[in-house]
Amino acid sequence: MQYLAYNPGVSPAEGGLPGLSVLRSVINSLNLFAIVAVVGALAVSALIWAWGHHSGGHQAEANGKKGTVVAAACALLLGAANGIVAFFSALGTQVQ
Repeated sequence: MQYLAYNPGVSPAEGGLPGLSVLRSVINSLNLFAIVAVVGALAVSALIWAWGHHSGGHQAEANGKKGTVVAAACALLLGAANGIVAFFSALGTQVQ
C-alpha cells in the first residue's frame, strides 16, 4: 500500500481541553440566531420582490429575487452544516 503523504497519526479527541461543552452551546446559540436572521431576511426579500413586481420597479424586483435566493442558500447551508462537516472530516479517515 502506497500513501501519498505521511500520516502523523493525529485524530480529534474529546476531553483534551476544558470548555468543549460551553463552545458547543455557544455555536448552537449562534446557529439559532443565524437561522432566525435568515428567516427575517427571506421574508423581507420576498416582500421587496413582490413590491417591485407589482409597482413596476424592476431594480427592486431583481434585488428581491437575489435576496430571496441568497437567504434560501444560507438557510440550506446553516441546516446542513453538521452534515457537511461530518462528511468531509470522514473523508480523511478512509483507508484504501
